[in-house]
Amino acid sequence: MTYDRLVCANCAAPVAEGRCPVCRANRERLQHENFFAGLNPMALVALLAVLVAAVALLAHQTV
Repeated sequence: MTYDRLVCANCAAPVAEGRCPVCRANRERLQHENFFAGLNPMALVALLAVLVAAVALLAHQTV
């Protein structure tokens, strides 16, 4: 899950803005917890496409 859509229960602001100490702490925790948390969905799709292309190229090379 990306934290850009989360809303803080403490200040009712987006967690990505980090307006209060609770937002900042949760934002830091989410960034350290998961490498892909900071990436937007389009970056993940692009990464997946590159991975599939690399596997296809490798499979073509071995045949």
